[in-house]
Amino acid sequence: MSDVLRVGVVGTGAIGRAHIDRINNALQGAKVVACSDVNVEFGKSVAEKYGCKFYEDGEAMIASDDVDAVVVTTIDEFHEKYVTAAVKAGKFVMCEKPLAPKADACKRIMEAEMAGGKHLVQVGFMRRYDPGYNQLKQLLDSGKYGEALMVHCCHRNATCPDYTTTAMSVENTMIHEIDVMRWLLGEEYDEVEVVFPKASRKSTEILRDPQIMYLTTKSGVRIDVEAFVKCGYGYDIKCEVCCEDGTLNLPEPANAMVRTDAARVTPICKDWSERFPEAYNIEFQAWINACKENRVDGPTAWDGYVGQVTATTASLARDTQTKQKIVIEECPDFYKK
Repeated sequence: MSDVLRVGVVGTGAIGRAHIDRINNALQGAKVVACSDVNVEFGKSVAEKYGCKFYEDGEAMIASDDVDAVVVTTIDEFHEKYVTAAVKAGKFVMCEKPLAPKADACKRIMEAEMAGGKHLVQVGFMRRYDPGYNQLKQLLDSGKYGEALMVHCCHRNATCPDYTTTAMSVENTMIHEIDVMRWLLGEEYDEVEVVFPKASRKSTEILRDPQIMYLTTKSGVRIDVEAFVKCGYGYDIKCEVCCEDGTLNLPEPANAMVRTDAARVTPICKDWSERFPEAYNIEFQAWINACKENRVDGPTAWDGYVGQVTATTASLARDTQTKQKIVIEECPDFYKK
């Protein structure tokens, strides 16, 4: 591997372009040299903008000797195809969440990785890299405030695409909380329930909004997560950990307070790109460094599998309006740290 990690990106939508830009212009030690997209004309325009080679066939790009590592930012249904191709090519791959839309697909990715005998897959659960969440984890792990008892979270988007479904609120939105709470608390989940409060007038035939997920960990910590994906006012992420001897709150982004027109206003973020740029930058710089050191140093395919099983079980709980046990297979030795 050369001094500069040569990266190929499959999927040139908004998140794909954001990652190309950050790798080429904000981070060190890597350069996007190739990209691919099923929308050929659009993909070519992205390649031209960033000065990289365009491939109509994503698997051909992955197999190219000019590509050292791969970033997968396609629609979810294509994740398994391209992650597996990277694994079989022996190349490190960063896959945006979810690892795959079905637990069986996640298992097939793990099986391919284990067959190769080397950790290559990282899942883009970037909140683990956010400085605010890391402050929470340091405080919680210090033991100063006793055991965690309850956690209150909310995940609000100003709006969402018209194709967003009720299931996607769990499997594409609350999947972030599913992963980061498991990481923050350092334990596995036992059961899940999802309930509906009064529906917003902005709900559609395919999206009931908002909804609330209740997770219980093996030790009994109770976590509630509100997903409100058409809240209208901005992008708002909250987390409060209630411990025996204090409460720990996720810091708000640092935005200047403005006093004008007889009002005092503190702006909030409009979307994920404003709220978590530092987390993404830290995540990708760590991934680049780890690839060059021939290792994986972030959320693994196993974490992707656990997240998807939990999200799928949550969807079942919602659709049946029952509590459901979260059944996770025994972690293979390959993924035990």
